[in-house]
Amino acid sequence: MSGFYSLKAEAPGNKTFDFADLKGKVVLIVNVASKCGFTPQYKGLQELYDKYKDKDFIILGFPCNQFGAQEPGDDAAIGEFCQLNHGVSFPLMKKSEVNGDNTSEVYQWLKSQKSGLLGLTRIKWNFEKFLIDKEGNVVQRWASTTTPAAIDAEVAKLV
Repeated sequence: MSGFYSLKAEAPGNKTFDFADLKGKVVLIVNVASKCGFTPQYKGLQELYDKYKDKDFIILGFPCNQFGAQEPGDDAAIGEFCQLNHGVSFPLMKKSEVNGDNTSEVYQWLKSQKSGLLGLTRIKWNFEKFLIDKEGNVVQRWASTTTPAAIDAEVAKLV
């Protein structure tokens, strides 16, 4: 696996999202779910995105159904839910896995770059967050309990 900008992710509609297009941007990657206790974080994520999107900042949401089956919908239903209920306008990728044998290449790379609590690499729950600087380095990883408002200062330093 090479660097961040060599990664690609599947986007809804059989499209490919090429991370080479993210060069020079600060990126926040979050595994998301629509039926989780942390789902209200969508609102905070959107506020963070609105605040910094004109300063080369982007959020990428990766819907995932691996934690309590809290993302049961298909990609169209997920997109509609996020837009209608939380006003989400940042890109959502195709539903993907963040742990196990079918882990997306993006999450394989992220976890190899920054371990979580106690050095564990696996994603523990929905809404874990990875912050990537403008050079494609993972600079921070936060647990689900860390709100988007709590990471605002870290994003501000990088944009």
